[in-house]
Amino acid sequence: MPTLILTPRYTDDAQALWRAAIELGWDVERLTRWDVPTHVLDVEEPVFYLEALMAPLLAEQFKLRLLEPPIDWLPQLPEQYRQRSIRLSTLEQARQLDTAVFIKPPNDKSFPARVYTGAELPEGYPDETPVLISEIVPWEKEFRCFILNRTLKTFSVYLREGVLQRDNHFAHTPEEEEALLAFVSTVLADETVQLPLAAVIDVGVIRDRSWAVVEQNAAWGAGIYGCEPTQVLEVLRYAAIPA
Repeated sequence: MPTLILTPRYTDDAQALWRAAIELGWDVERLTRWDVPTHVLDVEEPVFYLEALMAPLLAEQFKLRLLEPPIDWLPQLPEQYRQRSIRLSTLEQARQLDTAVFIKPPNDKSFPARVYTGAELPEGYPDETPVLISEIVPWEKEFRCFILNRTLKTFSVYLREGVLQRDNHFAHTPEEEEALLAFVSTVLADETVQLPLAAVIDVGVIRDRSWAVVEQNAAWGAGIYGCEPTQVLEVLRYAAIPA
């Protein structure tokens, strides 16, 4: 039987997954310290939903490796799917930029992802810290997609013109769903697009361009927004593999 492993934070997403796990008959363990109790380490099938800070240490104790995208996944994605210029660089090189660009860490939130000039980048990080440098584009809307074995399991719109859609209950139209399914199906069918077994892909519409991939995220820590919690859990079951 799967056991959902949660951290101490009582977020809306964690609570939604906790309720869904109980309905499915799963066990749930909420960890309250860094060292995992023996009885939790011995569970038959741990399923992680973790915060990035705690995740690597906790997974190591279970002798599991958390799946996450390579840091150059987005720049390596075919241009037809990203619809903008993106390159992998370092914080040292990014600090030399005079013009404003969108800069983010590839796989974590060590500093905020936003538009910077080189002089505006935060201090206190090693020069070799990897960063993605992207052309600035206006996103009309953005959707979160939970993917299992190259199959879309559940999705929801999370931003419209940069505004979180929680107050609108993450609602989308049938026309938006049809367009999203067509685009995501094309991406998933392309064998040149490398994906782990369990992944989260954000996609959206760039104004005056088309549908595009925003980024890939690790499933074990991604916000679920309006996605169906039981389907999210199915993806999470495969978000870690033996180390």
